[in-house]
Amino acid sequence: MSTALSMAPLFRQSIGFDRFNDLFESALRNDAGSSYPPYNVEKHADDQYRIVIAAAGFQESDLELQVERGVLTVSGGKRERSEENVTFLHQGIAQRGFKLSFRLADHIEVKSAGLANGLLSIDLLRVVPEEAKAKRIPIASERPALNS
Repeated sequence: MSTALSMAPLFRQSIGFDRFNDLFESALRNDAGSSYPPYNVEKHADDQYRIVIAAAGFQESDLELQVERGVLTVSGGKRERSEENVTFLHQGIAQRGFKLSFRLADHIEVKSAGLANGLLSIDLLRVVPEEAKAKRIPIASERPALNS
């Protein structure tokens, strides 16, 4: 029995395709099959989205964001310990390296990213060019001749 959540029923009324569905599916199943680090994909408005990644223990210099060919890749690497004489009696804060990939829909741009209180927030915005927006087609009362 598969535990994967299929969003196909939500898009049955669509003509063509909606690649933003892929962003949600990628969020539900990571390529590595791991759930580290945990993250949320949020919708704030019709054209505004945010990915929030729990990056406890990481600093800005430990994280890297890259967009290439419509894929946003977020990676974090474990930094070298500056204090060699520290012995952990319990180490519950994982700082292992990770790599998350999100396929972005058409016209989705990464606007900003910030790290605060152990959460990496990546703001996304859908910027649809004028030629890709819906156009209203006027309906003539009489059918025009094809010869003219």
